[in-house]
Amino acid sequence: MQPSITVTATRPRVLVTGGTGFVGSALAARLARDGQYRVRITSRHAAAASAQGQVEVAHPYDLSGETTWREALDDVDVVIHAAARVHVMHDAASSPLREFRRVNVDGTMALARQAATAGVRRFVFVSSIKVNGEATRPGTRFSADDVPAPVDAYGVSKLEAELALHELSRQTAMEIVVVRPPLVYGPGVRANFLSILRWLRRGVPLPFGAIDNRRSLVALDNLVDLLVRCVDHPAAAGETFLVSDDHDLSTTELLRRCAKALGCRAHLIPVPVALVDLAARCLGRAELSRRLCGSLQLDISQTRRLLDWVPPVTTDDALVRTAQHFLASKG
Repeated sequence: MQPSITVTATRPRVLVTGGTGFVGSALAARLARDGQYRVRITSRHAAAASAQGQVEVAHPYDLSGETTWREALDDVDVVIHAAARVHVMHDAASSPLREFRRVNVDGTMALARQAATAGVRRFVFVSSIKVNGEATRPGTRFSADDVPAPVDAYGVSKLEAELALHELSRQTAMEIVVVRPPLVYGPGVRANFLSILRWLRRGVPLPFGAIDNRRSLVALDNLVDLLVRCVDHPAAAGETFLVSDDHDLSTTELLRRCAKALGCRAHLIPVPVALVDLAARCLGRAELSRRLCGSLQLDISQTRRLLDWVPPVTTDDALVRTAQHFLASKG
């Protein structure tokens, strides 16, 4: 009688770029915790990367067109590309579009071409809703099928990367999946969302008590959950997905819910939106005014239908987790 032989399938290896960033670190931790994948990360920051305990770390990588990714791509099945030059409110670069293209287009395509050559099966690209545009009219929502209409250099660079990736997919066997998130919040969030938490915690009166807009946001846990779904779902190949909590809020309501999560009261003054916008423009903060006062809503019905996906975390629960981390870190 021949002895039985048990064959154990090798778990797929997933490479996460930007693995020490806000999204990348949470994604790598989730993939490692699930136990279904071998996880490798890359980062420009060696010290931060070395602190990742449950994942393999490739040596620091700069996202540019000259980078050689051979070591990082060895034996990789899926790449989730979360590294990018991100949108900033006051860009100091002499040519923001050129700098965004250098990183978000040239750097992305150098990685993607080398990934295709290395036999990577799928490339998941974390793009941005800015590819669709900056705002939606009342009663309308962005969808994945909209004609792209980016306004700023960041959005333009993300669109150019998407188009180049799809062209590469037509020339190779590598599948492309694009995910366009709106503002992402969660434990460790920074930028304007962190400033809002600080203002609320300190009891600063804010002139945002009469803003009747609607904005889609996505909790970090929800974005990560969708990205994990995109690793191997057969219906994801070649698709573009919008993602949100599927629970849109006005700025006024968001501030109230943030304050509740922080255990404090929101001191919101009902200043007319026109005056808020005028004051912001006079202070050179027109973009901030658009984000606070304008609407930006996403239709994620295609995402839900094709991937059989629903956001696993509610907005209120995600805000509580965000607030708890903020308070624990003494904001």
